[in-house]
Amino acid sequence: MALRRCLRFTRVVQRVLWNSNVLPGASVPGGQSLVSNTHLCCKSTGLLLRRFSSGPPSTDVSYDQLKLLLAARKSVVIDVREPWELREYGFIPGAINVPLGQVNTALQLDPEEYKEKYDGDMPQQTDNIVFSCLAGVRSKKALDTAVSLGYKDVQHYPGGWQDWVKNEQHN
Repeated sequence: MALRRCLRFTRVVQRVLWNSNVLPGASVPGGQSLVSNTHLCCKSTGLLLRRFSSGPPSTDVSYDQLKLLLAARKSVVIDVREPWELREYGFIPGAINVPLGQVNTALQLDPEEYKEKYDGDMPQQTDNIVFSCLAGVRSKKALDTAVSLGYKDVQHYPGGWQDWVKNEQHN
């Protein structure tokens, strides 16, 4: 019974999307197909609907997006790992190291103090900030901290250093 409702709901969603001038096989950012030949379940349909919601924009940044942001110097990239991790594993070129335990205090410092302590320009509350760590857990916490301090355009790189190294080796 629940499966039948789910399939019926899926057909309704497909009709709504079709009537909204969305073509079969069209995809959303991230490469997900909107309408496919396979049977969709409620869980994936919910994900697709969320992609079209009027909610806040995604806070995740892909490897390719991060490379573009770094090249254009349009973001402040903050690596929230501990300094020993950067020495041992490496770091994303252009990132400023502010350990997670210091993010709250650091984002409230005087800009001159910030520059002296972290060797980089302090981001303004309207600047785009991308947080990174080893695998995306700590960067998400840093993002939440920045939002609580009033920063508006914050994102994180969920793949972190592990994803960066993997992608750099393939390029």
